[in-house]
Amino acid sequence: MAEGVESIKLEALSLSEGIRESPVCILVLGMAGSGKTTFTQKLIQHAQEKFNPYVVNLDPACREVPYAAHVDIRDTVNYREVMKQYQLGPNGGIVTALNMFTTKMAQFAELVRRAGERGHKWCVIDTPGQIEVFTWSASGSIITEGLATMFPTIVIYVMDVERSACPTTFMSNMLYACSILYKTRLPFLVALNKIDLKDCGFVMDWMTDFEAFQEAQEEEHSFVSNLTRTMSLTLDTFYENLRTCGVSAKTGVGFAQLLAKILESVDEYETDFKPVYEKKRQERLAQSETGPKPLDHVEEDGVAVPLGLSLQDPPMLTGNSIFLMAPSLVPQSVENEDEEEMEEDAKGTAEDQNFHSFVQNHLTAQQSKRDKLQQEQGQAQP
Repeated sequence: MAEGVESIKLEALSLSEGIRESPVCILVLGMAGSGKTTFTQKLIQHAQEKFNPYVVNLDPACREVPYAAHVDIRDTVNYREVMKQYQLGPNGGIVTALNMFTTKMAQFAELVRRAGERGHKWCVIDTPGQIEVFTWSASGSIITEGLATMFPTIVIYVMDVERSACPTTFMSNMLYACSILYKTRLPFLVALNKIDLKDCGFVMDWMTDFEAFQEAQEEEHSFVSNLTRTMSLTLDTFYENLRTCGVSAKTGVGFAQLLAKILESVDEYETDFKPVYEKKRQERLAQSETGPKPLDHVEEDGVAVPLGLSLQDPPMLTGNSIFLMAPSLVPQSVENEDEEEMEEDAKGTAEDQNFHSFVQNHLTAQQSKRDKLQQEQGQAQP
C-alpha cells in the first residue's frame, strides 16, 4: 500500500465532513477480454496532464499491469498463497483476496482522501478481469458504496465492439450493463472499445432504432434469438439515458470525447446521486453513534476471532503468510524456482506417460478384437 498505512485509524475517515469534491473515483469494469486494462492505461495517459489521476489496481491475479499504480492489491495480498492455503480455485482466490483487502477499507479510503488533498483530481480504479467477482461480491459492494459515500464516483463499463457484432452477444452485454447500473446506482458510461477493428455505428443504431435491431435478428431463429428479441423491447428505457462513447484503447482514438463524457457523469453524480449517498452517510453516522460497539474480546461465549490480518510485510522466509508483496517483487531463490520447475516437469512427464499408456492399451485392445474377428470369419468359411 503506502508507508504509514498502519497508523491510519477508522476515525481518520472524517465521515462527518460530508462528500468531498475530489478526487473523482472512476471504477473501470468490463468483461474478460474487453481490453479493460489497456483502456485504463490509455485513460491514465490522456488524463495525466489535466486531472493527475491516482491509480489503483484491484486485480490480484494479474502478473503485470501496463501502468504505474499508487495502490496495488498485489502488494497486500498474495493471490497464489491465498489459493494454496485456503484450497481455492482462481475465482475463489480473487474473491478471498478482495475480501482481505476490504478489511482495510478505512485505510484505503483515507489514502484516496489524502491523494485528493495532494492535487489528484481523479482516482482511476482497475477491477478484476472476472467482472462478476467484483460486481456481485460483498467486497465489491463495500468498495463501491464506501467510495460513493465519500467521493464523487462513476462507473465506466468497457464493451468489446468487435465481439458484440452478433445481436445475441450484444444483448448479453447490454443486460449485464443494465444489471450493473441498477445495482451500483451510480452514473454509468459505456466505453465502446476496439473501434479500430470495427466501427461502433451499428451499436448506436441498435440502441436508437428498434427496427434496425429487429432486422439484424431476422437471420437468427434460435430460442435465444427469440428471447433477445423480447428483451430488446424492455431495454428501450435503459438506452434513452445511457451515455456511450466509441474509443480505441490501442490507438487512443475517442478519448478526448470520453473525458468530456466523464465530466458529464460527474455533474450527474452531483445533481442526482449525491443526495442519495448523502442520506446513506447520515444513516451511517447515526448507526455509529447509537449502535453497539464491537467487543475487544469475548469471555463467556467463546474466543474472539480477528476480522482481518495486518498489512505489514511478514518476516522473511516464513513461507506461509497471506499478506505478502506482489509476486513480481517477492525475492525468490533460484533453487526454489528450479525445484518448482522440476516438480512441474515431473508431473507433466508422468501425465504424458499415463496418457500414452492409455492410448496404447486402447489400440492394442482394438487390434486384438479385429484379429479375433478375422480369425472367426476365416474359420466360418468352408
